[in-house]
Amino acid sequence: MNALAQLWNRQRYRLALYQALALALLLAATLWLGHNTWLNLKERGIQSGFDFLLDTAGFDIGETFLIAFDGSQSYWRAFLVGVLNTLKASACGLVLASLIGLLIGLGRTSSSVLAKFICSAYVELIRNVPLMIQLLMWYVLLVEYLPHATEPYRWFHHLYLSQEGLAYPGLLWLQITDSNGLSYSQWVWDWPIFDEQGVHSEFNLSPEFLSLVIALSLYTSAFIAEIVRAGIQSVAKGQIEAAQSLALTPWEIKRFVVLPQAARMVVPPLTNQYLNLVKNSSLAVVVGYPDVVNIANTALNQTGRALECISILMV
Repeated sequence: MNALAQLWNRQRYRLALYQALALALLLAATLWLGHNTWLNLKERGIQSGFDFLLDTAGFDIGETFLIAFDGSQSYWRAFLVGVLNTLKASACGLVLASLIGLLIGLGRTSSSVLAKFICSAYVELIRNVPLMIQLLMWYVLLVEYLPHATEPYRWFHHLYLSQEGLAYPGLLWLQITDSNGLSYSQWVWDWPIFDEQGVHSEFNLSPEFLSLVIALSLYTSAFIAEIVRAGIQSVAKGQIEAAQSLALTPWEIKRFVVLPQAARMVVPPLTNQYLNLVKNSSLAVVVGYPDVVNIANTALNQTGRALECISILMV
């Protein structure tokens, strides 16, 4: 008893006990809710469970990333394709939003009145227009106002932009047979081919993907720009004056003095904006991009497993 009393008197052990009790209560509540849900579904004759993930999906996905998919494959593979598509769009959006936000944030703290005005107008306009409106705007511009695939915009002889998307060169892992009949595999560059019928390429970014990435990048960059501006302005003026006394150029001051110190203030709120961008990618369903939300909606409509599909989305 004395040993237990001594442990109880130690705050560290009391906190550990409180946490263990809280976890136990949370687990018990989860099991109780799960059991009640299962009983209610059973009483109403509604099928439940994740066994449907092994069934044949029966629908095709227009755009895939890293792995192929067709309607004869299972639901779990369809969800995997949706997750990869979401990660692809989110990763591209994160990179572009960070670069644009950094440039706009630097412009907001510039000594140039014109640059400061343009960057301020960009931030106020972009972040006050709903993301869905921007997404639809970019989608209409890409689908309706770009030239047909037979007359695409062309850059560097290997990039083609049209209503069918952006065709670009890429590496393919191909099985090659030489003149002696020996087979081997190697990476081969695949270049877009343009003829009177249009552009033919193994690598193409669809208008749905482009509109989603552009909208997410621009919208999030406006918030990132304000975070960068606040981080830069948090650096003490004495630091800048000390750098000027060492005859550093304005760019060197930004690069070696201001930005490294501002990064400590920028990173925590920047993480929140990255999370928001990934969550906002669920609006891809508006333009028909097959992200994980789009796949889940299709699976839900076909199987009726609403609880299971929503649970997968939450995870």
